[in-house]
Amino acid sequence: MISFSMERGMYLVFLCLLVIYSRSPKHRFVTLIFFTFLGSFFLFQLTNQLLADRFDLSEEQRILCNRSLLILIIAGLYILHLFYKQKLSFFQQKPEWNHRIVFPFHSTSVFHFLLLGLILNGVIFASLIIQQEFSYLQSVVVFGLLFSIINSVFEEVIWRGIVLSSLQKRTSLFYAVTVTSIGFGLMHLSIGFSFSASLLFSFTGLAYAFIVWNTKSIYPAILFHFIINMGMVLSGWVL
Repeated sequence: MISFSMERGMYLVFLCLLVIYSRSPKHRFVTLIFFTFLGSFFLFQLTNQLLADRFDLSEEQRILCNRSLLILIIAGLYILHLFYKQKLSFFQQKPEWNHRIVFPFHSTSVFHFLLLGLILNGVIFASLIIQQEFSYLQSVVVFGLLFSIINSVFEEVIWRGIVLSSLQKRTSLFYAVTVTSIGFGLMHLSIGFSFSASLLFSFTGLAYAFIVWNTKSIYPAILFHFIINMGMVLSGWVL
């Protein structure tokens, strides 16, 4: 549901963006990206509410519909780029697995860094999953696969794909990563997560951006995102 405070906050953001758009010609397309995202997000929220009011959906169906409707935001951003004849790219190239990540006292390949991250997350989620009843795990496998595929692909295409790619071409990388990570986290408020959980998702978004930038590809982030989502479903965080 679109609360009054959320709706008022959206109008305030629209007003700020309108001022930026009118005063800074250099940043007009960046401002239009935000306008388009907010407008598409409003349509996304409204459509979800209409479906919830009209149809008697189960919790699983409601969540899958919600995640599937993220396509509205993707479509809005695509139409914006098409209308202004701006090249649309979203790091769709083959991953650079051998790219070296340099730390103060060590360097490692992207592949080994991601493998370590997957192992650590696997251990954490495994400790939560084994606490669930086997009957529960059986009942959510299909839902978990559908949810994880739809959510990981659509969210990554929006945030680490279209928006990150477009912003980093026209602003600094720091700004692009910061905005997309915070936006990714705060968007989870609309599906019922608390502010503290949404803040945690912002740090997760930062990790996904780190993966995309170092591999020059969105696909490893989608895979990582899929595994995290699957772990969340099986451990009972989503339902």
